[in-house]
Amino acid sequence: MYADAETIRRILTSTGDTWAVVGLSNNQSRAAYGVADVLQRYGKRIVPVHPKAETVHGEQGYATLADIPFDVDVVDVFVNSGLAGPVADEAAAIGAKAVWFQLGVIDEDAYERTRASGLDMVMDRCPAIEIPRLG
Repeated sequence: MYADAETIRRILTSTGDTWAVVGLSNNQSRAAYGVADVLQRYGKRIVPVHPKAETVHGEQGYATLADIPFDVDVVDVFVNSGLAGPVADEAAAIGAKAVWFQLGVIDEDAYERTRASGLDMVMDRCPAIEIPRLG
């Protein structure tokens, strides 16, 4: 319902290659770390967004989306559902083209707001699972 095949394909193939990964740190046991690695292997530029602003996978990190000094195409959200809505709103505010809520991240109101503001959005899916399927 929140992840039609055409939107998934569009975000992964033509929306743009700069992905801000919110919640990404150097903690290798977290899903964000592995997903960011997969995105890089498929040619995406990942931008870590985490309060620690760590460099991850060779990419400079930023504390917030607003701190990123260049355009971001997709905001990939790895925070819990209760915090995800404000991240989606911030993604729209910085001019991102799409928002992707990871597996288990669900906020129906944020989905509706994001779509109403003209952004593509996928919710409760993982790009690291979806991108190899595009073949």
